[in-house]
Amino acid sequence: MAFNDLLIRTLEGQNSGRPPIWLMRQAGRYMAEYREIRSRVSFLELCKTPELACEVTLQPIEAFGLDSAILFSDILVPIEPMGVNLDFKPAPYIADPVRTLADAERMKVVNPAEDLKFIMDAIKLMVSKLNVPLIGFSGAPFTLACYMIEGEGSKNFLEVKKMMHNEEKAFRMLMEKLAESTAAYLQEQVKNGCPVVQMFDTWAGIVSPYEYEEFIYPYVKQVVDSVEGAHFIYFAKDSSSFYPVIKQLNCSALGVDWKITLEQADKALDSKFTLQGNMDPALLFADKATITKYAEKILAEGKNIKGHVFNLGHGIMPKTPVENVKHLVDLVKSSD
Repeated sequence: MAFNDLLIRTLEGQNSGRPPIWLMRQAGRYMAEYREIRSRVSFLELCKTPELACEVTLQPIEAFGLDSAILFSDILVPIEPMGVNLDFKPAPYIADPVRTLADAERMKVVNPAEDLKFIMDAIKLMVSKLNVPLIGFSGAPFTLACYMIEGEGSKNFLEVKKMMHNEEKAFRMLMEKLAESTAAYLQEQVKNGCPVVQMFDTWAGIVSPYEYEEFIYPYVKQVVDSVEGAHFIYFAKDSSSFYPVIKQLNCSALGVDWKITLEQADKALDSKFTLQGNMDPALLFADKATITKYAEKILAEGKNIKGHVFNLGHGIMPKTPVENVKHLVDLVKSSD
């Protein structure tokens, strides 16, 4: 089968008729094939076994004919070799959170070729089997820091904000090590065959625009500017109020959540980027007529902006009906 380069052409600014479609968390719990594999191995074991990671990465490509695959892993996998004890219970849990200068000092910068060799082996295996581009990915420095500082998920991220303002030297040391590790990790993914990488900043929206500009953006820019030889997509959830700062980035595309329209985002970003998004994942629990109605709105707006990659505004939810995913993908693919 011929290689499908629609995502690459779109990120290069070529108008190719319909937008490419892939879905964040497209390999995962909503698919029976994935759950069968997970019934046999732990989540971390799945992430660290190249053959299994490859198998689950390919599952949605084979099931739906998506225009891109994304490396199956977890954003927190790279922080383990930095020096934290990572577990999933099933949510991420870090028994030794990083909260002091001494904690930040003991963190190591990742050597991805050695510390994360299993990821690179998985990428090479995936690329050998795919006829669509493979997207590599990482968490963004601040989002990784949120988990490392809190130790688990949080409703108010108070420990993060306390450290940011009361232990600024420690916070910035941690962010610098995370930025350096993330850039090296993404560059190694590119070296092993990923023509596109995406950086997820899931928790960027917990801070004010002032704090984003001062404490988060410099490290985002550091990573974006460091990675060469691939298209770079930055996705920051709840970030539309940061667009005056984010639009200074030099990357190919920005992910957009569902809380702003594509046309509004394009205008706020001065039509500088291809935009990726932005359907609410909860809409995939609606009936097909409703899915069609909202997808067509997004497709229509996508025609009026610089470039559009169809995606959700966040990851697929675990109990999403598979037939609704297929309906959405088929709809977008027939929208020429």
